Amino acid sequence: MATELSAFVTNLTLFVLAAFVGYEIITKIPTNLHTPLMSGANAISGITLLGSVVVAGAGENTLATALGFLAVVMATINVVGGYLVSHFMLDQFRGGGN
Repeated sequence: MATELSAFVTNLTLFVLAAFVGYEIITKIPTNLHTPLMSGANAISGITLLGSVVVAGAGENTLATALGFLAVVMATINVVGGYLVSHFMLDQFRGGGN
């Protein structure tokens, strides 16, 4: 029982720290740098997706699996949305005969 509580506290701490660090990093990026940094952000989101798959698949306990699944869904939405926005922005720079 104590091991499960320790694992829960560790997972919850990592989740809260990751959310806080992600929020702080995103809010510090100036608007004019947002588009050039999209590919880097998409790569980071891919890493987040990979980590969330590992957490969800570890199956340590039900809460970790549920939070891991939620992280997989949110990271997938972020990756797909990021690539769609990047594609749209690159289309804006192609210009000309469209």
